[in-house]
Amino acid sequence: MSDLFWGVRGDDRTVAGRRSFLQAGVLGAGGLALADRLRLDAAGAIRHNARENSVILFWLSGGPGHMETWDPKPQAPAEYRGPFGAIETTVPGVQFGEWMPEEARLAEHLAIVRGVNHGSGDHTKGNHWMLTGYEGPAFNAPDNQVQRRPAMGSAVARVRGANHSAMPPYVAVPHLRGGTDNLFHYSSYLGGGWNPFIVNSDPNDAGFGVKNLVRPADLSLERLAERRQLAARFDQARARFDSVAPDLDAHSQSAFDLLTSTRVREAFDIGAEPDRTRDTYGRHTFGQSALLARRLVERGVTFVTVNCVPWDHHGSPGQFKTEEGARTLIPPLDVAIAALVRDLLDRGLYERTLIVAMGEFGRTPRMNANAGRDHWGAAFSVLFGGGGLRMGQAIGASDARGERVVDRPYDPQDVAATVYHHLGIDAQSVVFHDRLNRPLPLLDRGRPIRELL
Repeated sequence: MSDLFWGVRGDDRTVAGRRSFLQAGVLGAGGLALADRLRLDAAGAIRHNARENSVILFWLSGGPGHMETWDPKPQAPAEYRGPFGAIETTVPGVQFGEWMPEEARLAEHLAIVRGVNHGSGDHTKGNHWMLTGYEGPAFNAPDNQVQRRPAMGSAVARVRGANHSAMPPYVAVPHLRGGTDNLFHYSSYLGGGWNPFIVNSDPNDAGFGVKNLVRPADLSLERLAERRQLAARFDQARARFDSVAPDLDAHSQSAFDLLTSTRVREAFDIGAEPDRTRDTYGRHTFGQSALLARRLVERGVTFVTVNCVPWDHHGSPGQFKTEEGARTLIPPLDVAIAALVRDLLDRGLYERTLIVAMGEFGRTPRMNANAGRDHWGAAFSVLFGGGGLRMGQAIGASDARGERVVDRPYDPQDVAATVYHHLGIDAQSVVFHDRLNRPLPLLDRGRPIRELL
């Protein structure tokens, strides 16, 4: 059976986006059982006017420093403000770090939530918290790689499906490796069919290609159909004995559907973009991944994670000092986000595409003896862009030294609830069952950030 799943793997996990398709008892656009979908609709859990909306998440694993990015403290003592200054933006009274000039010029199209916090400096807990809305296992716990709740992208894939039936609902680019404890982008108890389709290739490379979408030259469509039928028979037989058979069926469905989809191959063909557009995004991994994300949402992918790593800058041996890390990573991120905003505005897609940029926490306001910053979960920033939300504002505040939230605190569930709201999902009304058949709400208390609505 292994040759039936050529290439549809990533990070040593079997992962694949699931094409939304019509089968017995399943709605093509959503992937929920028909009865479940009707109940959700009747309860108002899914807003139909958001059916074409999408999300692009810039995931900054390791935790970017809020002082160097969206919450600078130019008046703080030197050991707090760090090696850089602040610059004015197009929103009066709102400053960004000096390495973000492109975003500063577009600040009226962005919103910064500066009062996010969960209180933990644990990478493992923080990653899980920000990606799922729920606290994760501790770094030193025996289950420190066990995902307890589905990631936002997987939940969206399960509830909403893809915006176009030929596309995977949830894609990660260029990969999900790197960063620190970058483990929790997957579907947990929802089942393997709702994991991300991982590109596992850098769109900035001259030889960029998505191996999962290349049919072997000696494999005709007729032979492919025969393999599909054979796989279906194996899965049907195995289902009587193996509880993971539904996951395998989802993977095989995805593998076959993606391999034969012209629309999918065209979406990933970044070489079709004009050189001028590619240059605008920046000829680096962050920029070209952002451009690929735009191509994907434009063609019907609902949720794209752009994995931008690594941001864990302690200054200790083998790690960036704050100044070196900022000079290395912030400029390409700044260019990529700004180019994406402008491109979506020009294409009329900004209202229905929500951009989110965040890591698992911030960095310590006071720099350490190695000229780096350590872990800090008591106050950090999350960037939002577009999505029909209220832009041109900074929401909440940390204190004068960036240590604590002093105005309008928000937590990871509120961030997740805002993402779900944009996609038309009332997260507290959606209930999944875990592997023990316990009913668990998608979110149990989070509310969309009210200033954005």
